[in-house]
Amino acid sequence: MLGSIYRCWILGAAVLVCACETIPVEPPEDALVLKGEDLFFNETFSGNGRTCGSCHRAEDNFAIAPAFVATLDDDDTLFVAESNPALASNFENPVLMRELALILENQDGFGDLENNFNMRGVPHTLALRTSIASNAGPRTGWSGDGAPGDGTLRSFAVGAVIQHYPKTLNRIDGVDFRLPTDDELDALEAFQLSLGRQEELALPLNLQGVIASRGQEIFLDNTLGKCNACHANAGANGDPAIFGPGAGNLNFNTGVEALPDQPADLTGEKNPPDDGFGSPGTGEFNTPTLVEAADTGPFFHNNSVETIEGAVAFYNGDAFNNSPAGQLLIGATGSGINLDATQVIAVAAFLRVINALENLRASDALLETAMKYPRTNDRQATLILRATFELQDGADVLRGGGLHPKAASDIEDALRELDDALSGRNPARYVRAAREAMTSAKNRMEN
Repeated sequence: MLGSIYRCWILGAAVLVCACETIPVEPPEDALVLKGEDLFFNETFSGNGRTCGSCHRAEDNFAIAPAFVATLDDDDTLFVAESNPALASNFENPVLMRELALILENQDGFGDLENNFNMRGVPHTLALRTSIASNAGPRTGWSGDGAPGDGTLRSFAVGAVIQHYPKTLNRIDGVDFRLPTDDELDALEAFQLSLGRQEELALPLNLQGVIASRGQEIFLDNTLGKCNACHANAGANGDPAIFGPGAGNLNFNTGVEALPDQPADLTGEKNPPDDGFGSPGTGEFNTPTLVEAADTGPFFHNNSVETIEGAVAFYNGDAFNNSPAGQLLIGATGSGINLDATQVIAVAAFLRVINALENLRASDALLETAMKYPRTNDRQATLILRATFELQDGADVLRGGGLHPKAASDIEDALRELDDALSGRNPARYVRAAREAMTSAKNRMEN
């Protein structure tokens, strides 16, 4: 990577000449990660024009929600099926994509494309380092079997190219796309593993607000909320005390497919039942991380619930308590989950607050890296911009739950400072002020 720096020379006894010279500068980020980022957002693999970033948007938490889809131009690569006649049928459902951000997946193979498919939301790629390992092997995608071959994150990219990048539904390597090389797979894996948290939280946290604090107590209570059993430390892994050491990410049939009045069904579009893990499927889906949940809705594999409060309330209902996972929980603890409305709100408040705290942590890390680059390097602006995405999410998550208004105001102050930083006027000064406002916001939520 090249950076521009000032270098001065003394000519003679009294003449000082300064010039801006472009010289090689060692980037403050891992070269393999940077290569993977470039591939993720720019490489089409000789396919239909899509990239990984077509669905996993940096500005939308490396996922894509209906509200974001609605902002896209009609010529966006996400909508390639609407402009490429060879992909007009059995590649995507434009109605479900535009209304619900659902993507067509052929989880059980490419035979009988007209009937053999599922409609799924786009899972974010944050905190993968903490959330895909299990005793049964890697868990990728919504049902834990999103990768072909050995099931690893490297193989996930191979499956994505075959599924989402083809020029025609023949899906012939070298004709409809090219598969990633080993070096490209290494880089894509490195980039994805670099995103988000690199380690688990250590609950309980010393939270400030009474509602979120009570929500944390309910979350950790194995006789009340029982959430920590499958989401240890609000992550994606099973509690070792219950499921054994190194249980990691687990698959369960939680009954989401049994929910009545699902949005995709209400549209009248063809939406076959999703059988989850395996082929034929077991009805199981893998456990998502909750730290990043509040700003990555809609929820569950089929985007069936819009709000974090609704997602928490799901576990009170018959669909969950009558499911194999619900019955397993009842057998282990003697009862299902039955939270009252105020308790649902409290758990959701806890999830909103830890999400906002993660937004602050991630934003601060991006800003710290950004300021290691010269002001004239475009990379600095890119990282500052990504930090603004995180901060906007943090403010929205708090405002959406009526939580910590002063912290939300601090975050909005930080956003204004970063807007000035992006204008090019002494970015270091404005970034420093933004980080001070972010520290204030954090201290209002956690001691």
